[in-house]
Amino acid sequence: MTGLALKMLFGDTAKYLMLVAGLFLATFLIVQQASVFSGLMLWTTSTLKNVNVPIYVVEERVEQVNEVNPLRDTDVARVRSVSAVRWAMPLYSGIQRVRIDDGSLKTVQLLGIDSASLVGAPTRMIAGNLEDLRLPNTVVIDELASTRLAKDPKHPIKIGDRFEINDIEARVVGICLASRSFTGGPYIWTTYERALQYTPASRKMLSAVLAAPVEGMTPDAAAKEIMRTTGLRAYVNRGFSRNPDDFNTSTVWWYVRNTGIPISFGTTVIIGFIVGTAISCQTFYAFVLDNLKHLGALKAMGMSNLRLSFMLLLQSATVGSIGFGIGLLFTSFFARWAITNQQPPFYLSWQVPVVAFVVIQGICMVSALLGIIRLSLYEPAMVFRA
Repeated sequence: MTGLALKMLFGDTAKYLMLVAGLFLATFLIVQQASVFSGLMLWTTSTLKNVNVPIYVVEERVEQVNEVNPLRDTDVARVRSVSAVRWAMPLYSGIQRVRIDDGSLKTVQLLGIDSASLVGAPTRMIAGNLEDLRLPNTVVIDELASTRLAKDPKHPIKIGDRFEINDIEARVVGICLASRSFTGGPYIWTTYERALQYTPASRKMLSAVLAAPVEGMTPDAAAKEIMRTTGLRAYVNRGFSRNPDDFNTSTVWWYVRNTGIPISFGTTVIIGFIVGTAISCQTFYAFVLDNLKHLGALKAMGMSNLRLSFMLLLQSATVGSIGFGIGLLFTSFFARWAITNQQPPFYLSWQVPVVAFVVIQGICMVSALLGIIRLSLYEPAMVFRA
């Protein structure tokens, strides 16, 4: 029975290819768009990964990491005075302009960290010495900056090269690996004091206070104590969860609620679902109609409706698996291209293909169900009358 079902499916080449094409397109759109959306949401939290500390203390109205409402310099001492805090260090974070050798200006994400402890410094150095960041007019750049800020991308920036940040000289003493910024620009680290020199002066410059809990206390408990004592907003820096005090979660949900990004990607996913459903349902129903006489003959020979239904379900599941596999293969080609070019953002979690497979098979089951209903209404005697 299985062999007969597959022979009937592959024998109608035109409809078989149409089914595969529709399900391939649906799979590709669903997986590719969901993965680009996931990658984009990860980019929104890149600063949290690049400045990896347990607790972020920010102004009380801040909801996401890319929003900066400056604090007073005295807020560092206020956080340090909390009994639950082991240490607290200043952080400057802001978008600045870099002038490269050809005179053009590039946008970068500038991070200023404590010069004594270097808390918040990059952890994945690939060239240079992090300790040299304490020397005058020095910076550490990420790998993207080494090509983005070079006059010729084929000749990336090396240790010892210089450029200007807001017309003030900066010398490269280190190159690191870092998560990509949501703005698309590279990251540059320097000391907090030097970051203030690179930045146009304003009344308040402190972006956040980086902190860690005392031994024996969890970051969550310490964050609550900081908020109770200082009135500032303290977020915990860890992976995604349902806890609103997690800065990653708060940041992603802010972008979901306040931007059109989810609607844009969601619309494409819905279109993919509708196209896949329309093509597969219509084509598979036409396939059943074309083979109705053969299926009716099997029914007249004594094959039960249950076994005939199994044949149609097997055919739909087979074409669904093939279409899904081809769609996933093309998504992997797109992923390789995106990673090589460092854009667009792309992150494929295991949940995405699993959900896509369930959706595709669901479309196929609906298509098979339409055929089963039509077949159940077909009387075997009609075969002989024909």
